[in-house]
Amino acid sequence: MTGYGKAECLLPDKKLTIEIKSLNSKQLDTHTRLPALYKEKDLEIRQLIAAGLERGKVECSFYYELTIEAGSGIINEPVVKNYYDQLYRISGELGLEASLELLSTVMRMPDTIRSEKPDLEDEEWKAVKTGLQQALQQVNGFRVQEGESLDNDLRERVISISGKLTQVQQYEEDRIRQIRERIGNNLALYLKKDDVDENRFEQELIYYIEKLDISEEKVRLANHCKYFLETMEDSGTAGKKLGFISQEMGREINTLGSKANHTEIQRLVVEMKDELERIKEQILNVL
Repeated sequence: MTGYGKAECLLPDKKLTIEIKSLNSKQLDTHTRLPALYKEKDLEIRQLIAAGLERGKVECSFYYELTIEAGSGIINEPVVKNYYDQLYRISGELGLEASLELLSTVMRMPDTIRSEKPDLEDEEWKAVKTGLQQALQQVNGFRVQEGESLDNDLRERVISISGKLTQVQQYEEDRIRQIRERIGNNLALYLKKDDVDENRFEQELIYYIEKLDISEEKVRLANHCKYFLETMEDSGTAGKKLGFISQEMGREINTLGSKANHTEIQRLVVEMKDELERIKEQILNVL
């Protein structure tokens, strides 16, 4: 969701620059920095941004440069005279000599220069709105470019998780053998061989192995990976949906790791977790 757009509007008395910056965010969070002339259009500007960008932390700023023909400020005579009279009187009371510097001091006081607040003309707002839409198009163009590389990265990582899941199968027989040997060795430490009921031992072993069975987790994780890739093909916004799917993928990977009881499988689980964390980071960029 990161992006940047800029547009310039040449108006009769000024050059207006519109900048829009977009960062990752789960919701649309819009901040505007507008000159006083355009404050009245703040709500409409936010609505245009919401329609164009949907999600992201968006900062929209307006900057302008006055042209030579632009009128200057007007001296606020009553305020200047009031400041001058007060300072002149205070100077006399303090025994200070009043000079021309007193007037320059007065002119630095607040509200000595006033400017007539102009009304926003319809033609000017129409030009500004066109510039705003151009900036929004640039942001979306930036997002499209980023989305293409993001699409490839997400696909590669999901395919990588699927590949590592497939590798788990080659260690299944060895995993069961190790579990069986470990339980048998533990029994041999505390019981004599003649004291072990082989039938009961086999029943308990089957029950224990069934509890550690990872078939369901593998099937569900494979389905989640497939669903993730299918969702990426959908048109429209899919970021939140992909986020939910990645959470389900994480649950299955964690359960797979807790049941593994095998060094190589746990290594694959760690690698899958690493890929998934990168997927979750990238999903924050998806609308």
